[in-house]
Amino acid sequence: MKILFTGFMPFNGGPTNPSYDCLKNMPQTIDGATIVTAELPVVFQAAPQALRALLETHQPDCVVCLGLAADRKKITPEKVGINFAHARIPDNAGFRPVHQTLIPGGPDAYFSTLPVEKILKALDQAQIPADLSLSAGSYVCNCILYHLLSWATPRTIPAGFIHVPPETEMPLEQVTQAMIQVAKVLAAR
Repeated sequence: MKILFTGFMPFNGGPTNPSYDCLKNMPQTIDGATIVTAELPVVFQAAPQALRALLETHQPDCVVCLGLAADRKKITPEKVGINFAHARIPDNAGFRPVHQTLIPGGPDAYFSTLPVEKILKALDQAQIPADLSLSAGSYVCNCILYHLLSWATPRTIPAGFIHVPPETEMPLEQVTQAMIQVAKVLAAR
């Protein structure tokens, strides 16, 4: 089994991004599953293309994309990605979509195919603060979730998105431990 984890590059002038930084210390194997990590650009057009290339190259059995939620204090698995982009700040390429569809003609939404309830239970048992989220927003995080699920849903593989809090709210080591717990849940499926 192969699990692909992605995080994002820094954005909006920030020097780091815990969504990728937490993956730098992930073990290469967890419970027999090979772990592959990659960093995605915070760019509406380039991020889905980069993810698609990773999917084609690695042919993962499960995919977990991570992003930073600056206003959250817990790990928050997302339940739904919507076919909508509306950015309050430009992406790293200077693009700022306003009321745009991500994939013209695509479904309004896709639901995560990750075992979200099992992930939340495992994080609770590991005493890592976590909660379900019903909104990935309308920035690049939602964009990558929607594109990922448009690819994963017909293939029926576990795929989804998890927002992580800033380091001021949760130490990076704890976020890494949370992703190890996520990998264990996926490896056990």
